[in-house]
Amino acid sequence: MKDLAIIGGGSWGTALACVLAPRFREVRLWVKEADLADRMRETRANDVFLPGIRLPENVHPGHSLGDALYGAHIVLSVMPSHVVRAVYGEMLPFLTPTMRLVSATKGLEGGSLLRVSEVIRAVVGDSYRIAVVSGPSFAKEVADGKPTAVVAASKDAELAAEIQNAFSGPTFRLYAGDDPVGVEIGGALKNVIAIGAGICDGLGAGHNAIAALITRGLAELTRLAVAAGGKPATLSGLTGLGDLVLTCTGDLSRNRKVGLQLAAGNTLGSIVGSTPMVAEGIKTTSAAMQLSERWGVEMPITAEMHAVLNEGRAPAEAIRRLMGRAPKGEFA
Repeated sequence: MKDLAIIGGGSWGTALACVLAPRFREVRLWVKEADLADRMRETRANDVFLPGIRLPENVHPGHSLGDALYGAHIVLSVMPSHVVRAVYGEMLPFLTPTMRLVSATKGLEGGSLLRVSEVIRAVVGDSYRIAVVSGPSFAKEVADGKPTAVVAASKDAELAAEIQNAFSGPTFRLYAGDDPVGVEIGGALKNVIAIGAGICDGLGAGHNAIAALITRGLAELTRLAVAAGGKPATLSGLTGLGDLVLTCTGDLSRNRKVGLQLAAGNTLGSIVGSTPMVAEGIKTTSAAMQLSERWGVEMPITAEMHAVLNEGRAPAEAIRRLMGRAPKGEFA
């Protein structure tokens, strides 16, 4: 059995450490906060991001990147999208081209508008093999051992199959994919639509509205992914429709909670400041708008979420504007 390094000790990184522990000799979990890493070693739990879940004995939390990465066969990065470039820059002295680099981050880099795997490639160069893992997966359910299915995708089919085999277990099933573009666009953009779902729920818009939002949101995700070079079929799978349904309807969804709080009249600043968790959809909305303009892709739901988050538009007005758009064919 080989060693796994997980870079990022939030709820998702901790959950992956728990579910993947039986598949590896050691799992070394890098935690950004030194005090949290110390407590995790002492208490065997992450009391900030995933309380109530006990870490397996072969999971070793720490605050040293060098210690976490030493001798690792697979490096699984699980961190907010806006810190990926900086953290990989710090990791670079400890990486070797024999390591498999896997990203489980859902988001886009602000400014460059790059997908996370593209950011990683820009930092580490062309000699590394990179895959992405994404799909409908609430961290707590994964850590609790509830059945979950996700996708491991790479242009390198051999690498995708290797990650699939390395990570798959009794409660965590992986499918192999060859479309990291579609997988990453779906994983990032579904968070934007989920904010809208939270707004609809918070305003009491009803089940019809949520069904329409998910369906039309999927159309937006697909249009953008195809424009970026992804495959339409990818967006009808786990990392598109599957993740979209989960994030728009599940009570554990951070981005849906943002929408609920916006509908209740809370300011974005107070929402962000009320939790240590990162709701990726907040930052992704601006990046998605810039990509839609770059590629000439129509994304009305995303545009309304951007206006609510960044321009002070009232959530109820956003719904009114979406319903009042000019008539068009469903697949036009």
